[in-house]
Amino acid sequence: MRPRIALVHAVVVAMQPVEDAFQRLWPEVERVNILDDSLPRDRELSPGISPAIMHRIAELAGYGVATGAAGILFTCSAFGAAIEAAARTQSCPVLKPNEAMFEAAIALGNDIGMLATFEPSVAGMEQEFRVLAAERRSKARIRTLCIPAAMAALKAGDAATHNRLLAEAAPEFGGCDAILLAHFSTSRAEAAVAATVAVPVLTAPGAAVLKLKAMLAN
Repeated sequence: MRPRIALVHAVVVAMQPVEDAFQRLWPEVERVNILDDSLPRDRELSPGISPAIMHRIAELAGYGVATGAAGILFTCSAFGAAIEAAARTQSCPVLKPNEAMFEAAIALGNDIGMLATFEPSVAGMEQEFRVLAAERRSKARIRTLCIPAAMAALKAGDAATHNRLLAEAAPEFGGCDAILLAHFSTSRAEAAVAATVAVPVLTAPGAAVLKLKAMLAN
């Protein structure tokens, strides 16, 4: 039997980028998509990750396991602490969306820039990066530029404007060791951003798929 992976989404626009990554890097695995698109709205209304959202993330992870998944990948970057808590309750691998991308960035240097489009996710992502850097005994630091208008354009079906806005912002980090596209949804702007800078541009979906594949191979 093919292994089954549960993909937990909070925005529809994250679904195609991770599907593309699986098609390219691990096509033989079976994917199950789980979507709760009320999570971002509820997260925006809270100054942090509320106990109710923590519970919902745990329930989504449990539902993924109930489908028979051998691994779970969350694709929304605004719920890191809740995903970590959920992972501690499950016997299968549970991945946060950006941990593999952060690992790759730390390996590239100490000055990292990140382009985001969803403001409530930024503080948590930056904290995850700092914790990982400390664990790796790295001096890496991260700076973030958030462009909410890009997410608004993407949700309206205008991917070209989304990509253009991110590409226009990228030169702000042209002197960094790497530029990260913060969310699964922003990965579609990789080519546009890379065309404007001479530094590596990293995206989350491919790194996450490869990490999960390696974990399940062991």
